Amino acid sequence: MSLGGDPTWNLEPGAELIISDAVWRIESCLPHLGRVTLVHEGGETWKASLSELMHRSDCRPSTRTRTDLPTANRGRQPKALDDLKPEQRTIVMLRMEHLREAETGFRDGHALAALPHEPRAKYDPDTTTLTQRRLAKVDELRKAASEAPAQAEANGLHQVSLRTLVRWDSARAKYGPIGVADDRWLREATGNKISPELREALYAVYEESRHRSKLTMRDKEMLIHQYIRETFESAQADSPDADAPCVEIPGYDTLRVIWKDWFGSNGARQRYARSAARAKEYATGRHIVVYRPGQVVALDTTVLPVKVLEDVFGHPVSVHLTLALDVYTRSIVAFRLSLVSDTSIDVAMVLRDMMMPLPMRPDWGTSMEWAYPGVPSTVVAEFAGYEVAGLPFFPAETVTTDHGSAYRNHHLVEVQRVIKANIKPSRVLRPTDKQSVERTFGAIRSLLFARLLGYQGTDAADRGVDPEGDACLTVTELEHLIATWVVKTWQNRRFGSYAPSWDPRGDHSPNSLFAAAMSQGGFALRIPPAELYYQLLPRHNVMIHGKRGVKIKNLWYDGDALNPYRVELSRRGGQHKNRYVIHRDPRDPCFVFFQDPRTHDWHTLRWTGLPEEGEVPAFSDARVREAMRELRRRGLAPKADTELLPMLLELIGGNIPVEQWPTQLSKKKRTEHAREVAQAAAAAADRPADAIKKGPSTQPVAVPAARAGSYEEKVVPLRPKERAQQVHDAVNSERQRRREAALPHQLAPPPDLSERLRAASLMALPDDDDDDATITASGAEEEASQ
Repeated sequence: MSLGGDPTWNLEPGAELIISDAVWRIESCLPHLGRVTLVHEGGETWKASLSELMHRSDCRPSTRTRTDLPTANRGRQPKALDDLKPEQRTIVMLRMEHLREAETGFRDGHALAALPHEPRAKYDPDTTTLTQRRLAKVDELRKAASEAPAQAEANGLHQVSLRTLVRWDSARAKYGPIGVADDRWLREATGNKISPELREALYAVYEESRHRSKLTMRDKEMLIHQYIRETFESAQADSPDADAPCVEIPGYDTLRVIWKDWFGSNGARQRYARSAARAKEYATGRHIVVYRPGQVVALDTTVLPVKVLEDVFGHPVSVHLTLALDVYTRSIVAFRLSLVSDTSIDVAMVLRDMMMPLPMRPDWGTSMEWAYPGVPSTVVAEFAGYEVAGLPFFPAETVTTDHGSAYRNHHLVEVQRVIKANIKPSRVLRPTDKQSVERTFGAIRSLLFARLLGYQGTDAADRGVDPEGDACLTVTELEHLIATWVVKTWQNRRFGSYAPSWDPRGDHSPNSLFAAAMSQGGFALRIPPAELYYQLLPRHNVMIHGKRGVKIKNLWYDGDALNPYRVELSRRGGQHKNRYVIHRDPRDPCFVFFQDPRTHDWHTLRWTGLPEEGEVPAFSDARVREAMRELRRRGLAPKADTELLPMLLELIGGNIPVEQWPTQLSKKKRTEHAREVAQAAAAAADRPADAIKKGPSTQPVAVPAARAGSYEEKVVPLRPKERAQQVHDAVNSERQRRREAALPHQLAPPPDLSERLRAASLMALPDDDDDDATITASGAEEEASQ
């Protein structure tokens, strides 16, 4: 049973759940009523609802009864396709081709991408069954193994049976392509045994290579052999134990791995495999028929033809609109506004928004609530945790994009593995692949954008006198306006030429088509869990430093979650063995996220340069690189990131007094600061509510995200003087903290000048209080003497 999305929880009787660090065993489960009965180890019985368990942050399945964890994931972070070596990934893709041919009759898995000779007679899905095709595949592989046994054994196809194909197919459906990989490829890393003599030789060659010109690893290997031969073997030849075995030296590959682990890659650029391979195009003369929601989703980004005011300085800027359109129902399932050109993280968050229900906003009426038949709004609200608006949400099967760099990178490859979607770029010179989203942009421009102040038109000759001066809407206000228009107008707009084939003359809208699809095929209520945000972030494979934490993009991050792993390796095998996986949001460098290898819980690691209290203005990776360049130019080398923070704040402030800062910054600088604030606010809105217990250090502003939550919860945007005062306060706070750290004990203030003169003057008369005290003291002395 899926409880809140992936991973799937086993709620069968006998399964165990860990709730508040206590073990509860499931006695019975009634999914049609949404009730489950649990029994504690001490015999206590607890009847709870599925919704209650789903929204508990301290509830997780026990690893003892979890059947969804493969061998390579037990006690370690989940394996991924990039953990395999290039030759191992080639073997995995070869196995996938055999599986797809046995299942569908085509190597690519679909008839539209069939090769000229496909389908072969024994794999024709119209005349054979699945078992017959699998048996034919077993005979084919055994015949190939007899003809070329060495190649078949290298690919792991020399002992394939019917049971092997079934096991591979089940693992592929559960874990993706990584499921058909051999777990022995990712077995626990045990490290290399280094003798004291070899250790001494490695460090001696390392010191020698620092003073010579750049040496290759082959040159270093020869120096290691020379040092051991002249230092140890020559001394051993003169000793009486000359017949003893000499020092054992590993091979070149082992030495290269040890050198890279100990001393790094010597400044060489790491080579990445090609992000995608160009597939051959075969003209089939057939068209894809889209017949259900979520089958094909078109994704594209365009520059908004309306000038808006950014939320920091109120300066007119252009924003980018990223739109996700369901091709079947023509529903706008997700959109985002960004001040910068979209990146892979923005695309990943749009795909996440597409799978999440849209929350209701305070100024929306009951007519905009969830009203689709088959699933009551109370059920959807119970699973989501809030009132849901009338906008479809579902996991996409195929996502069509253009050929931009934001859609073709390693991060999006990992994203499509996590969400189990197929992200495919549109064909070159094939406008039919994305014509739906392009026409949707034109429809929104004519129906909404053309009627707003600041509209620039479609051509420079048709532009108004001063569209920047006419701009009156902020980014937050425009986002709310678009969200309201999509739910209230677009989803209920009558189709013209996009009516379905089964009722071309009917009166249909995106909402009516989605409701009809729910009545025909049902609706899978799957809401992704909060941890999906972490899984969609870019991965960094790093080592944990015993005292400083982890270093990512020139910044150090640390937290209590790293304490159990500071002195031990990750035990992950593959290409990144012995390294831990850290997820990072590029929009907000203040935090990174770490998944505990044992409990699989997510923890937030703070940048060590952040102060414990106070606010720090938002900054980006470009600002960090600028700060590092400035430090190198000044000849400074900070020992900790706390020494980097003053330089970073100085660059954010622009070296301009507070009262002149908003007016003296150039237009380019103001736009850069506004983009940093907007990106940090978007990252803060996407994070789960309990991701940062103490709250983000950046000042939140109105969030440019369609599914960020209630519109009332957004904070009023900063104005120029407030932004300047924030930088000023942050600089003063950091300087005060450094002064207090330098002097842990507060010094006593010096006495007043008048007190110092009276103490040194011989003509000063004593006060009355001093006279009484003197008389009292002398009388007490006389009584004591008597």
